[in-house]
This record gives sequence, C-alpha cells and structure tokens, in this order.
Amino acid sequence: MQTRISSVAPQLSGGVATAEQGMVMLDGPDGVAISMSPEAAEATARSLLVAAEEAANQRGAEAHPS
Repeated sequence: MQTRISSVAPQLSGGVATAEQGMVMLDGPDGVAISMSPEAAEATARSLLVAAEEAANQRGAEAHPS
C-alpha cells in the first residue's frame, strides 16, 4: 500500500465517537462522519494509537536530528 502525504494542514482537534443502536458513529472535522461496527471501531482505535505514537516519535526525531 502506498503512503500518501497530504499537503492540507492536519486537523488539530479530534473526532467525537458515540454509540447508537449497536454501531459506533464517528463525527470528525469538516463534516466527516462514519459509522462502524464495534469490531471495526476497536480495530480503528488500535491502528490510530499505533500511528499516533509513531508520528509523535517522528516529530520528536525531526526536532533532534542526529
């Protein structure tokens, strides 16, 4: 899978998740909305946490070049 880096500035506020009728609803910035099964939401949450940690480490490494 090819990684694309967007030239659009990243969002600084997170989305809001709610549970409705057995589904997880995620409302994000700029009108982004998605519904997921509980299993898909859990998988997405894990993936987001891993990616957030990696991105924070990358940002920290850029601030302290070797």
